Amino acid sequence: MRKIIHKQLRIVEPSIDHEHAKELHQIRALISEYPGILELVHEDLIRGLDEPETGRKGMMTAEQVFKVLLIKQMNGFSYRVLRYHLEDSRTYGWFCGFGIGEMIPSESTLQRDIKKLRPETLEEINRIILGAAADRKIEKGRKVRVDCTVTESNIHHPTDSSLIEDGVRVLTRLMVRAKERFGDIDIVFTNHHRRAKKRALGILNSRKKKQTMLYRDLINIARKTVSYAGNAAGLLESESRKLTSIAEMLLARGIADELRHFIPLVEQVISQAERRVLLGETVPPAEKVVSIFEPHTDIIKKDRRDTYFGHKLAITGGASGLLTDLVIEKGNPADTTIAEKMITRQKDIYGRFPRQASFDGAFASRKNLADIKTLGVKDVAFARKRGLEVSDMAKSTWVYKRLRNFRAGIEGMISFLKRCFGLGRCMWRGFESFKSYAWSSVVTANLLLMARRLRA
Repeated sequence: MRKIIHKQLRIVEPSIDHEHAKELHQIRALISEYPGILELVHEDLIRGLDEPETGRKGMMTAEQVFKVLLIKQMNGFSYRVLRYHLEDSRTYGWFCGFGIGEMIPSESTLQRDIKKLRPETLEEINRIILGAAADRKIEKGRKVRVDCTVTESNIHHPTDSSLIEDGVRVLTRLMVRAKERFGDIDIVFTNHHRRAKKRALGILNSRKKKQTMLYRDLINIARKTVSYAGNAAGLLESESRKLTSIAEMLLARGIADELRHFIPLVEQVISQAERRVLLGETVPPAEKVVSIFEPHTDIIKKDRRDTYFGHKLAITGGASGLLTDLVIEKGNPADTTIAEKMITRQKDIYGRFPRQASFDGAFASRKNLADIKTLGVKDVAFARKRGLEVSDMAKSTWVYKRLRNFRAGIEGMISFLKRCFGLGRCMWRGFESFKSYAWSSVVTANLLLMARRLRA
């Protein structure tokens, strides 16, 4: 049975007298003051359940799930280490509401419940936090600064040869699993993974002329494996209807679905390798797959020199240091296309546009300046003028310089998110989980900053 909070207070050890424990106490008080936060979490936890009021009573409450998420993001814990600290730490046990002697949920349970929180839910929670900050006159949203950064996906550095080898390995592993589990189904294939691995290593350590020959063989191996996988998926699907056990039938169809998921990704990897290496074409980033495990990953070229594999994030911060907004972009849009959107979203959050806004120089354009001014923003500053006049941006040179210096603070805020809340690299799989991970970092950072401001 899912609950928002425990109806009966459990016997919980008090926290210790420490600065961090006092911050957690303040966060706990804030969450208690705004019950809408836990109601949103509860809705996600029961989403998709036919009878949410039934079931075992030992499940985590919405309050525990949300607070466990905060502890995880605040410390960058893995689920295994998170469980250890929840069991070992008196303060964390008290904060999350686990009673004395109460069994801490397993790593899989912690992961399952935390991953149920959608990015839309966490965004709405952040808006509640911003409302709390406005009530306390900590952040009014009248002066904002905007910048972009990149959060990387949890993938290895992609090369055509390593991606093809990944594809051969995964398809082969699934077919081996199916053959071992369903001996009666005549799945025919040859395991070429060892050969594919040798060719990938050979490409890595050989000169260009030999690389082409090795690539031809590696692509040939991959095509054969894809053909085997397609036949295996069809056999598993058709033969699963004859299985008497429901569990075995679901397993057979599950493996078939996995094969069908990976086959087009491997085919795309083969195509891009063939075009680039054998045909000498330049493959546009939008047509590339850089991971068969995280196919949503974008190629982000930053400052014309560094290349990242993940997603571009546009972040808006306020004068207090709180993060007022976050947008996870698909692809690598130019900063100039994002500026007006980030200001418009501030009206959705605060019901009005900010009075002043400061941007990095990459956002600068005459159109952006005109559009943002039309929205009612009095002073706009771009870190680099790019042909714009100061008199057009702000009411005085002094105001422009103050806003330009104010913008630099967003760099520190982004660094804070990456160093302390794991925003440098997303460890969760899938694009929706990527967005949830990014928003959970922002929500955790804002709650901690709010707690510190209230204790100051």
